[in-house]
Amino acid sequence: MAAPRRVCVFCGSSMGFDPRYADEARALGTLLASRGIGLVYGGASVGTMGVVADAALAAGGEVIGVIPEALGSVEIAHAGLTELHVVADMHQRKAKMAALSDGFLALPGGAGTLEELFEVWTWAQLGLHEKPIGLVDVGGYYAPLLKFADHMVSEGFLSAGYRDMLSIDSDASVLLDGFADYVPPPRPKWAK
Repeated sequence: MAAPRRVCVFCGSSMGFDPRYADEARALGTLLASRGIGLVYGGASVGTMGVVADAALAAGGEVIGVIPEALGSVEIAHAGLTELHVVADMHQRKAKMAALSDGFLALPGGAGTLEELFEVWTWAQLGLHEKPIGLVDVGGYYAPLLKFADHMVSEGFLSAGYRDMLSIDSDASVLLDGFADYVPPPRPKWAK
């Protein structure tokens, strides 16, 4: 795969308790802009979502938000983006973000972040896309999730190849560097 033109970032509408979460969101927004990589995200101005968007914009980057109508006022849609797509629902939000992106990064976040992450991971297993997926592991945030993924492998519910679709590093630049070399598993799930 070539270097990504746009990367979708999944992150929180809250800030979390550890200030490193906002710091990493700010650093990631700046990093994407400095590399000329557009940011695609959930379109909100609050939480680490707002932090990553504001940082990318401040560094001169392209920022595309996708927000459902019902969340426009709840998550406070960001008014200063390069583009803001308002869609009907969460399903359309995820599909639109995926269509606009060449890869995915997950910062620490809550259930919504995990739901978005798990959907693109599942789509990759099914061969619906061949885009890289990375976890920005701030302070070991994703270590319990990876331990559980290893448990799924050991219990026979997930192949090791599909577990390895998730790249993890505390340094987002390492993950982005790896995106250019990403090779999906040779066969999608259920292929004969």
